[in-house]
Amino acid sequence: MKQIITLITLITIVQTSSFAQKGYWQQHAKYEMNIDMDAKAHQFTGQQELVYTNNSPNTLNRVFYHLYYNAFQPGSMMDVRSRTIIDPDPRVGDRIVGLKPDEIGFHKINSLTQNGKAVEYKVVGTILEVELAEPISPGKKATFKMDFNSQIPIQIRRTGRDNQEGVDYSMTQWYPKMCEYDKDGWHANPYIGREFHGIWGDFDVKITIDKNYLLGGTGYVQNPQEVGKGYEDKKKKMKTQKGAEDKLTWHFYAPQVHDFAWAADPEFTHDTTLLDNGTLLHFIYMKDTLVDRWTKLRPVAKKSFEFVNENFGEYPYKQYSIIQGGDGGMEYPMCTLITAHSSFQGLVSVTVHESIHSWFQGLMATNESKYSWMDEGFTTFAQYKTMDYLNDGGAINPLARQYGGYVRLVDANRQEPLTTHADFYKSNSVYGSNSYSKGAILLMQLSYIIGDDAVMNGMKRYYDEWHFKHPTAQDFKRVMEKEANMELDWYFEQFVETTNTIDYSIEAVAKKEGKTNITLARKGDMPMPIDVVIKLKDGSLKWYYIPMRIMRNNKGKDIYEITRVNKEAWPWVYPEYELVIDEAIENIEAIEIDPSTRMADVDRSNNYYPKDEEDKAVKFEGK
Repeated sequence: MKQIITLITLITIVQTSSFAQKGYWQQHAKYEMNIDMDAKAHQFTGQQELVYTNNSPNTLNRVFYHLYYNAFQPGSMMDVRSRTIIDPDPRVGDRIVGLKPDEIGFHKINSLTQNGKAVEYKVVGTILEVELAEPISPGKKATFKMDFNSQIPIQIRRTGRDNQEGVDYSMTQWYPKMCEYDKDGWHANPYIGREFHGIWGDFDVKITIDKNYLLGGTGYVQNPQEVGKGYEDKKKKMKTQKGAEDKLTWHFYAPQVHDFAWAADPEFTHDTTLLDNGTLLHFIYMKDTLVDRWTKLRPVAKKSFEFVNENFGEYPYKQYSIIQGGDGGMEYPMCTLITAHSSFQGLVSVTVHESIHSWFQGLMATNESKYSWMDEGFTTFAQYKTMDYLNDGGAINPLARQYGGYVRLVDANRQEPLTTHADFYKSNSVYGSNSYSKGAILLMQLSYIIGDDAVMNGMKRYYDEWHFKHPTAQDFKRVMEKEANMELDWYFEQFVETTNTIDYSIEAVAKKEGKTNITLARKGDMPMPIDVVIKLKDGSLKWYYIPMRIMRNNKGKDIYEITRVNKEAWPWVYPEYELVIDEAIENIEAIEIDPSTRMADVDRSNNYYPKDEEDKAVKFEGK
């Protein structure tokens, strides 16, 4: 344990030095919490000490805390939003407005001090506004001590008690949490059920609860010999808290994370699987239900983790917990809470997706509210890459389903830019399509633009340069530009900041002095480089590549095992491009723009030559 903590502390020191060299800064929080659960009343009391370090160049006169449980009250912003948005999340709908007093959630702040001095504070929905007793200057620390008590709501969204699969406690977004302050200022977003942003820090948490409960969550259990129940090879006599013979204290420590979550149930059982690099996967689920399914999951999860370690950067912690306890699936540092009562393939898919969040949210810690596509989209991209690997698929484009969803959104004329703040999407469906599908397409399409090798190498570089930090879209773009030696402003401006779409066509194919002239046209507003693949009547393939002048380079190695012919760059303002190839038209069987389907062309019907008499495309086949 000491070696683990020392290693992560060393990483933090090295990173802090690196931040200073680059002008980068981020705040730091050190939490100590003592929680006493009353399982009969579904309430707990808490004492929290938070040492907050202001690494910013600014003097702070106020701070803000999230009070997530206050969202689960009739009339809250989450309640009203879920009843007025055009397509409510069915897990929420009108459930909050009907909660009884003993079913709602709440945080009540009994006292709060800064460096021993009382501060003025005000509860405003899910945000605690705090006027400091004294300013926090740049480079200085402040110690906040808070006493509070909370009631755990009926599980409606992510957090709460008595979920649909019978789990007693899913404890996520469960404690007063300091809001993030970064170069863009405070991010004291009210909680309406969307995404999160948190401060990097260390959590030392003691949870006292009835001794028949088994817990799992973020961090390393510090007293496994006391809590037993699967955390030791041999079950030892449980030591109880002095003066509370029916309770037991679980002590967790989580270094260098930005949140803390846990779950508890008397019927939990616990298995483990060890990765080749020494990381221990914990599986915590309801015993006597779906045991075979959870047993089958263990080797699949191991294979998934090791694939992601190899392709996206190595998971740095020594444990990860997969816990039954969610309302679908939701990621947290060092753990996920998921549901299990679907098919085995569904259990695999949600496990793969939520565990990959450990990279793109747990380690990259982007502002999910502002850049939800950088978390959900990148996770979806890696998920389907991983699922294809697990299923021995070898698909050229494992995200075909996501492309279809994006095109349907375009056809319905319901697009919103990826720059839309997660809370402000007009509908849940557009938020989901953008954050998950279009965000994943952004990466898959990027492999079409700069080459598959450059994207996969760039993802490792992104991890190396930005884990344990808070990267933005600009930071990610610069990583990929450096990896590809290419200008990509145009791509991110068009695909992220606008709703412009891509549509290219083969307008004409004609003889030209023993050669063939192919007229290509840009029909959509967003320009792209173009791959054109020719299938000759002898079965051979020819690949022609047309970059855009604005890219200032050609893409690198890509997926085709065909010699590529690079043609003159296309200035994007020109509506047409004449591609002259050496092959005679009589020898050509078929022509297709982007047979890999990685370019998000919203109308592929005009990507082919020839077309049959019913104007149906002759699909290119073969890699």
